[in-house]
Order: sequence, then C-alpha cells, then structure tokens
Amino acid sequence: MTQMAAVGVSSPLLLLLLAATSEATTFYITNGFPYTIWPAALPIGGGMQLDPGKPWTLNTGDTNATCLWARTGCSFDGNGTGTCRTGDCGGLLACKANGRPPNTIAEFRLGSFSSQDFFDISFVEGFNVPMDFLPVPAKGGPGCSKGPRCGANITAQCPASLKAPGGCNSPCTVFKQDRYCCTGSAASNCSTTDYSDFFKKMCPDAYSYPMDDATSTFSCPAGTNYKVVFCPLTNQATPPSPLPAPPAEVTPSGSTTMKPKSSTVRTLVAILAPIGGFIFLFLVIFYFCKRRTQRRREMEEEEEEEFGELQGTPMRFTFQQLKAATEQFTDKLGEGGFGSVFKGQFGDERIAVKRLDRAEKSHRLLVYEYMPKGSLDRWIYCRHDKVASLDWSTRCKIITHIAKGLSYLHEECAKRIAHLDVKPQNILLDDDFNAKLSDFGLCKLIDRDMSQVVTRMRGTPGYLAPEWLTSQITEKADIYSFGVVVMEIVSGRKNLDTSQSEESIHLITLLEEKIDCKKRPKMSEVVKVLEGTMTTDLNIEHNFVVTTPANFGSTGNLSSSAPPLASDVSGPRISQYCKPCSVHNR
Repeated sequence: MTQMAAVGVSSPLLLLLLAATSEATTFYITNGFPYTIWPAALPIGGGMQLDPGKPWTLNTGDTNATCLWARTGCSFDGNGTGTCRTGDCGGLLACKANGRPPNTIAEFRLGSFSSQDFFDISFVEGFNVPMDFLPVPAKGGPGCSKGPRCGANITAQCPASLKAPGGCNSPCTVFKQDRYCCTGSAASNCSTTDYSDFFKKMCPDAYSYPMDDATSTFSCPAGTNYKVVFCPLTNQATPPSPLPAPPAEVTPSGSTTMKPKSSTVRTLVAILAPIGGFIFLFLVIFYFCKRRTQRRREMEEEEEEEFGELQGTPMRFTFQQLKAATEQFTDKLGEGGFGSVFKGQFGDERIAVKRLDRAEKSHRLLVYEYMPKGSLDRWIYCRHDKVASLDWSTRCKIITHIAKGLSYLHEECAKRIAHLDVKPQNILLDDDFNAKLSDFGLCKLIDRDMSQVVTRMRGTPGYLAPEWLTSQITEKADIYSFGVVVMEIVSGRKNLDTSQSEESIHLITLLEEKIDCKKRPKMSEVVKVLEGTMTTDLNIEHNFVVTTPANFGSTGNLSSSAPPLASDVSGPRISQYCKPCSVHNR
C-alpha cells in the first residue's frame, strides 16, 4: 500500500492473510478544508473534485485492500490534464497508480481469519493533510477500536531537510537509510530516531515507520463502515456523526451515479438549517438589544419627568451644551482620581465641569459653581517664592465656613453624611474667600440609629483618623481631619513635611499622644466657639491624637515621646514652622 517497498520493507497490513470472501464496505469522506481537494482511491480507481464542506460516499465493492489520500494544490490545463503539489497521479481524475509523496494515506484491509477489518493512517509516504479515520459510529460498536486520528498540522514544524511543496517528506524516502526507517539493526532504536520520533510525537495514532505496528494498527469486525475526514476540527475528538448524504457515488468501475431526490432534500436541509438557525438567533439578539435600548430611553424620560417636578433639583444639561460651554474641554483647571475639571461659561455665569473618566459608552459630567480662588492648599502653605496673603481674620473665616459645612453634613441632613476626605485640596474658595467643601466621591451615609459603620479605609494619608485601623468609623473621622486642616491653616505648613527635622515631620506629633474619638466635639459646638456664642471648657483634656512616629498600619509595639507643653504650640511659637511668612505677626 505504501512506497515502503522501495526500501525493502512493507506495511504490517500487507502481511495480513485475507479471507476468501469479504463484505462491501462504505467510506464516508468529508472535506474539512476551506479549499478544494482531489481525493483519490486505489485500487478502485475512484477520484473526484471535493469542494469545502462537501461529502463523498465511496463503496469498496469486492475489493479487499484500499488506499485513500487527498491531493492538494491542484491545477488543470485546457485539455483536462493537471498536476497537484501533493498526492499527484499524472493528472488523472480516477487514479490508477499511487500518488506522488508526500501524502498522508488512509490504509484499509477487509476481513481476515478472525473476520476483522484492519486500518491505519500512514506517514510512510510523508505528510500533507491532517486526517481522521474512524468507524461509524465513532466507537464502532462491540469489538471495534476507536480508530486513528491525526489533527495536527505537521508541516508547520517540519524539519527543513524534509520540507516539500505542500507537505513533509518521510525520512525513509529522502535518505533511504535503515536508521531513518527503523529497520534491520536500527529497529531497536526506533523510538529515539530524530525524524521518526518527530512524526510520532505530533500524531501518536499514526503509522509512521515500518516497525510501528503495535499502537498504530486498528481493527473492527468485518462489515463495519468508516468515515475519513480530511482536516478535522482541532478541538473535537471525533467529527460529527452521521455525515450528510453525499452528492454523488463512485462505483468500483469508476462510473458516477446521481444521488436520489431524498438525498438532495436532506443535503439542502443540512445546509439551510444552520443558516436558518443563525438568522433566528440574530433576530432574537437584535430584538432584545433593541428592547433594552428602548427601555433605557423610557427610564431616562421617566427620570427627566420625575426630576422636573421636584423643587430645588439641580439644573440638567446636555453633553453638547457643556461641550460648547467649555470650548471642547480645553481649559483644564485640574484633575483628580476620578476625572478632570474644566473651566466653562454658561450664559453670564462661570462654571466648572468635572468630566469623569472610565464612563464607557456614555458621558458623565458634573457641573459646579466656579470658585476663582481655587483650592485652599494654594493659599496656606508657606513657600520661599510666595508669601502667604491670608490674614488672621480670613483664616478664621475659612475655618468657620469649613466647620459650618461639616456641621450641616453631620447634624442637619436626614442621614448623617461623613465626607471622609476633608483636606485643603477639597476646600474651594470664591472671590471673597468664602470656603465650600467639594469632592464627595468618598462620602458615606450613616443612619441616625447607627452608632458607627464598618467600611474599607478611604481618604488621604495624613488626614486619616486613627480609628480607621479598625475600619469602624463615624462622622467623627471628619472632625479629626478638620483638626489637621486647622493646624495646617494656623501653622502654614503641611501635616507631613519631609523638609522638617525628623521629630517635626509629622505636624500631629507636636500634640498629645493618646486617642479617643469620643472626646472630639460636635462640629456645631466648634461653630459656636468660633462665632463666640459658646465658651470652651478650659479644663478639657487634650489627649485626642496619636503621636506615635510609627506607621499607622501597625498596632503593636507603640512608642511615644513626652508631649510638649500647651504653651509650646501657641502664639509666636508658630513662627518656627513658617519663618518666611511671619504668620505670628499678622
């Protein structure tokens, strides 16, 4: 069956003794390639053009031995004479001789003394196409092995010395030496021979060299039918079964008979059913997508109507209005963790528009009152190149406004609102240095009947209250942050300043060492004290902050230094932190 006879050996299938009679066997052949192939069969003389996805039924008749292979890369002249890159047999449609290697061969012998069929996929002539050679059904019934499969494309990794147009040559036929064919004295080293081992690793089921018969020959009871699939699906163990009815049938004599009308109907159904299923699935998906879009539009319209009836509802803008108001988002005022802020003009009013990032397939924008003085941090930190321009009355005014804003959030809303990111960068100033809290992206709602909430840590290092270590917080976390901001406003320096000496890097360490969030006053009390309507308790303990220089991420082995006296952080003492500004003289 193969060219192995050229080197003095033959396939083990040729050594099988044949029974006197045998049954006719049917082969169902399918082309899984995206291009046309020309499969051939010997000694039946069969051969035909097989387009992509098309099946072909081949009856063996009384023939006992059969070879099947796929010719690829074929072209024919005006006289019908053609050549193929692999498996060529002189341009004949019905081949009378073996094809020219390299080609992958499906070998088959019918019946033996044990009434068995024997079959294999042979690489002895080389390799040109992946192939499945399987009983019908896939397992073939009792006494039938599964059949060989070679779904790998060996040509992709074919050694350069074996490369051929459209395939991968066998080392036996190229070098004609026993050590490559695993015969004679080299038979014991078959598994370690480079080229033979290459074929075997890529397709373990295949018959790849003359001594390779133990694991590469398969059998089924006589009378079993088979299917051969050229280029099977790579992720499928076996091709679908049963196969569609063939368009034509080649008899042993080589003549072609037309398929019956019922077969034509079945073929049309097999082709049109998947197309119809795809169209139906597309229509279902289209319907649900359209319905979803319509529902979203209805919800937006309902929301628009609902908001339109409420008093005090913020004004709503279209994206095009804001795009025009900001002149295509050109004048950027700043950016944060969630988006960028742009300056705009809407009518006679200046606005600030925050454009949120990562808002897929939609525009998320927030419109704010424009605060021309910017954020507080631009005005309170002393710099050598800029002298702070805030007098004490203005600083007091800003502190009071911050306190009023927090008091409103904590005590006057239906639910307590913890801002959780109070810092100078989130405090904005208008032309008259009126202060307003901004950026509520990290805020948390707390029910009035709850003493505290558990939440993950959020905020900015340096302004986080120590109770964040337990993740159990209240609105008093804002009061701690407020205290840090007040210290920064008064001292004119950042709470974390690496330019200071080691003991003064943390502004907070200049105060007392212990922490008790319950001792922090309400913001409404702070407002009254600032406005002079309430006096402070002079006997109040000042143990309300941690002075540990260690990282707040660790709760063990805390150490502290002796706290400075109250007089050490009052009045003119501030000048040592802000010498260029002479804040204590203002």
